[in-house]
Amino acid sequence: MLRALADPTRRAVVERLAKSPAVVSELAAPFEMALPSLMQHLRVLENAGVVTSEKLGRTRTVSLRPGALDVLHLWLGEHRTARRPAWHPPHPH
Repeated sequence: MLRALADPTRRAVVERLAKSPAVVSELAAPFEMALPSLMQHLRVLENAGVVTSEKLGRTRTVSLRPGALDVLHLWLGEHRTARRPAWHPPHPH
């Protein structure tokens, strides 16, 4: 999942899908890339279990898979380091 989310285009797609499902053409609108390139990004996200898609006729709707990011959230919470105090220069002796 981390590899799938490492790409800024895929992160932007996930951020958009967090609001609501969208058709592929709507997801493609903000990006300057060919539709097959966006479809490749969507396949990576789907293979990672982040999104699901459904094709009805000629329209493919993509959705964020419910709970897909929960595993990542839990993992990050378990591996978060304690907040370090602000850096202060050493005191002169």
